[in-house]
Amino acid sequence: MSSPVYGRARSLLACNMAFRTAGNKNCITTWLKPTFVSKRRLILPSQNTSMPAKNYCQRPAQKGLLFRQMFEPISSTYTYLLADCETREAVLIDPVLEEVERDAKLVNELGLRLLYAANTHCHADHITGTGLLKKVVPGCRSVISKDSGAKADITIQEGDSIKFGRFHLEARATPGHTDGCMTFVLNDHSLAFTGDALLIRGCGRTDFQQGSATRLYKSVHEKIFTLPEWCIVYPAHDYRGMTVSTVDEERRLNPRLTKSLEEFVSIMSNLNLPKPTHIDTAVPANMVCGIQGD
Repeated sequence: MSSPVYGRARSLLACNMAFRTAGNKNCITTWLKPTFVSKRRLILPSQNTSMPAKNYCQRPAQKGLLFRQMFEPISSTYTYLLADCETREAVLIDPVLEEVERDAKLVNELGLRLLYAANTHCHADHITGTGLLKKVVPGCRSVISKDSGAKADITIQEGDSIKFGRFHLEARATPGHTDGCMTFVLNDHSLAFTGDALLIRGCGRTDFQQGSATRLYKSVHEKIFTLPEWCIVYPAHDYRGMTVSTVDEERRLNPRLTKSLEEFVSIMSNLNLPKPTHIDTAVPANMVCGIQGD
């Protein structure tokens, strides 16, 4: 195949692969240069052409930032590792109990000093790995929102920062899925870790754990959709094989959050989802986040 459409599609695929694998074996020093992707639009036969296509995978990340995305298949949870390549200080977001050995091994292999294991909220579908991580990784401290009501070494609020080396994650309160939901935003606003508040083409449910569709809608529109359109969005979960999105994509394409508030509330009120399988064990354990067994 050598058509112009195929050629441009192949370029975009290469862009995505480079975005996910750039850097040396120990740290990402740069992702991509802005000139990597052609500015011409790629129009496929089934594509809605009413909105301009934007290719944000070419935007460079902060120099010297190590970044890894990991997956736990039972709860479809993403765990994220970020570190300063110079100081080797690191933070882990949303670790899962069953994957603590994997995470600790990676931290050790990369020669990192894990300062914090932070949860975006009190999860209902899995038990956090922060408690066990504190035992197997010396110096690691657990972090969660104060509004969650959960225990941790450090509880944070809107505007607080989680610092690691020259970088920091800004805490933005995004309640609605739960009272204590936090979105963590990298200091240059290039990355946002949205927990369950904003998923890829979806959002967290609002029918338990202090859920409120109205609050969630306002949280996403006021705290996440106000970020730069090129900001890369990383959720806590995905159930369809998607790994990453952008603020621009979700503003335009999210089938729930592009609706009016009234329509969104109606959608969320009629999902009729089953009760999470592990909620009765996961929530009590996560309410003592990071200090289980101490």
